[in-house]
Amino acid sequence: MSEVRPASEVTTELAHVRARAAGPLALEADAPAPRGMIRLARGDGSGFALPAWPDGATPAVLEEYQVAPVQVERSGETRRVLAAALKCCWSDLTADPWPGAPAPVDDVLAAYRALIGRGDDLMRNWAVGALRRLHDSAWLVVGDGLVRLGPRCASWPAESHAQLRELVRRLPAPGAEAAGLDVLPTAGAAGTAASVTVPEAVDDDVLGPLDERRRAEVVAAFMAVEHAAEPVHEARFPALRDPALRRVLAELLQRRGRVLVPGREVWTSGYADDVAAEAGTAPGEAERAVLTLVLIHSVAIPRAEGVLPADSWSSPFPTQVEELRRHTMMPIGELEAALRALRHAGLLTQVKAGEEAGGYVPGPQFHRLTGRARRRLQEELILAAGPNTPLAAAVRAKRR
Repeated sequence: MSEVRPASEVTTELAHVRARAAGPLALEADAPAPRGMIRLARGDGSGFALPAWPDGATPAVLEEYQVAPVQVERSGETRRVLAAALKCCWSDLTADPWPGAPAPVDDVLAAYRALIGRGDDLMRNWAVGALRRLHDSAWLVVGDGLVRLGPRCASWPAESHAQLRELVRRLPAPGAEAAGLDVLPTAGAAGTAASVTVPEAVDDDVLGPLDERRRAEVVAAFMAVEHAAEPVHEARFPALRDPALRRVLAELLQRRGRVLVPGREVWTSGYADDVAAEAGTAPGEAERAVLTLVLIHSVAIPRAEGVLPADSWSSPFPTQVEELRRHTMMPIGELEAALRALRHAGLLTQVKAGEEAGGYVPGPQFHRLTGRARRRLQEELILAAGPNTPLAAAVRAKRR
């Protein structure tokens, strides 16, 4: 979770950027949520802020346009484990799902086993991995042997609660068998008293002048550029083709510290350079070291060999785990944790390479680099791959 800071010290754009990069924004007691954000309050008055989407839309709108969202690692297990947690934690179906009640990890794993009808070690390991992913992404809070519904569960639209209740009623109850293992670090206890404050008329000052059709087109394009796995073609979204509607879309993004990133007839979104510089959400040292190695072996070396375009950060040349082990002094556990964090952030993608073991290539987040960010990263890659070359000297001289 994000570090607690007084709301007065954080601009609206920076708050949205931090919430997107690091999860729900922690709020001090009685501090209001930044503009355009939902406030989740706990019993002591403190809470979290989550970004509110325009017109109450959700990424589910991508299905209407047959656009693939960002993939979740082992999505089937992750969805089933979340369903099992909902079965165990949503004890009062007459109330909203969040915050629910804490449930033992053992019960959630037992509910997962009852749901899939299997209890072997492989399924259990997948369930434990799914619990970690859901914890890291704030869908669940796991620790002290307990599972709680995370702040993101409060973002489910009220109109979806009836469907969720029916789902929970149909799910099998957890069995009596206990898993008997802590799977995540300790988490602080949370009270059950909570409230959700949803801001009214989010972005209505920008969207209000539009008629219903054009308003829906702008919102659909917003969800597409923000949540699609790959840049989307402008032919599928009128708001990306029409300059006037594109300006409205850019205004919605700007309020959230985001900008449109153009390609060749395709568009996505990325962090605004000035806001990103203040966000303070860079990966840790281990993650940066591993990411640098992957970029050197999957991008820099193929570029030097002339088999990868100079402006491309996508690569068909995976860096194998053995290569990473050979060039780092990290313990294997730390290396695997760094790879897991980078995959979760979309900075790396794990791929197979025919009959070979495969490895890692740059992830979909590299599509979202602005021109300035791409140039900066290119310079950093030059300094990392060839620190004693004339090109590296030129980069250092330019920065003086």
